[in-house]
Amino acid sequence: MDRANLITKSKKLSWLLRHGAPSVEVSMDPAGWVAIPDVLEYMRISRRTLDEIVRKNNKRRLQVYGGKIRCSQGHSVECTAVTRDALEASWREVTSDASIWHGTRPEVIDAIADEGIRALTRTHVHLAPRTNSVVGKRAEVGVLLEVSPARLRDAGFKVFAAPNGVILVRHVPPGCIVGVRAVSRRARALEPRMRESLGLAPAA
Repeated sequence: MDRANLITKSKKLSWLLRHGAPSVEVSMDPAGWVAIPDVLEYMRISRRTLDEIVRKNNKRRLQVYGGKIRCSQGHSVECTAVTRDALEASWREVTSDASIWHGTRPEVIDAIADEGIRALTRTHVHLAPRTNSVVGKRAEVGVLLEVSPARLRDAGFKVFAAPNGVILVRHVPPGCIVGVRAVSRRARALEPRMRESLGLAPAA
């Protein structure tokens, strides 16, 4: 399959498994699993094509187990078939206190300082296990926010890891953000103000 066609089908599959299954009457369980035959019928593709899409997904978003498939994470709250509890029961709970990271834009730092990092349309906030991770970060990142798992747990929020390594939590309160790392040139210029907004000490 050519790359453009593969990307188109991959996007359609991700939409189905993260957001659209209930709206097109494809059965999905509370942890996001869908029977592979139902996916093949809706997508009008072969099992061979499905396997190629899964294999070439560079962020390993797709998970196959037996005769079922799902997206490891990223479900929208509008995907009424899934529940946060069922998703979390299928992930690994993180017990380490090593910092985790959330990539975002400088423009939203003031809102984060007021409200924390919210999941918005998703079931969970996505974070990365490392600053150089290819998973758990948005495509365009100007600043990395360092988050303390220990503070999250103290605030009553459990931390989870999906099978592809993405770190997930229902909400990140402002007090759980312990550091700022500017990535873009613009963010570096704004770093002192971002630190002040978040109540963090100036960079050494």
